[in-house]
Amino acid sequence: MKPDVVSSQPVIEATRFILRPVRRSDAGLLGLYTGDARVARFTRTIPHPLPPGATEAFIQRAQNPDRGEDVWVMDGTDHGLSEVLGVVGLDRMERAQSQIGYWVAPAFWNTGIASEAVHALLDANPQRCKTIFAEVFQDNPGSARVLTNAGFEYIGDAEAFSVARGAKVLTWTYLKRLD
Repeated sequence: MKPDVVSSQPVIEATRFILRPVRRSDAGLLGLYTGDARVARFTRTIPHPLPPGATEAFIQRAQNPDRGEDVWVMDGTDHGLSEVLGVVGLDRMERAQSQIGYWVAPAFWNTGIASEAVHALLDANPQRCKTIFAEVFQDNPGSARVLTNAGFEYIGDAEAFSVARGAKVLTWTYLKRLD
């Protein structure tokens, strides 16, 4: 039997939760939240409606030792919150660079959870990045505030395809140097 936790990823402490590797036991809550159109529409890769097996495939990719992205669950169990508050990930790029992405369950929107997760991940810098990029859809100003409050600098406009929307969506692109 394969281990349930990706051992090469550290557990990262935040104030109200921990960031920990994805577990198979997260499937129920991950499926519930990613099946919500409000979550899917602000991501590039989550389809809506969520097809059968999508959550399990995500967990399998997150646990693959040859993965290109490290993914952490925001787990508030030890602080009286939900076991899954959201997800944050770092997608590896060349030259000590990564791209950060995150989503938070709608019940925890506007509570500072995303900001806390981004700050904790930047402070830990588990991939030893020198530069981290991010992009958010232009119709998601709350996510843009998370980035600017974490010290990301706006570098320009672009567009990205959203699977849930079935269309290209205008984005704002940001970067943060961690020298």
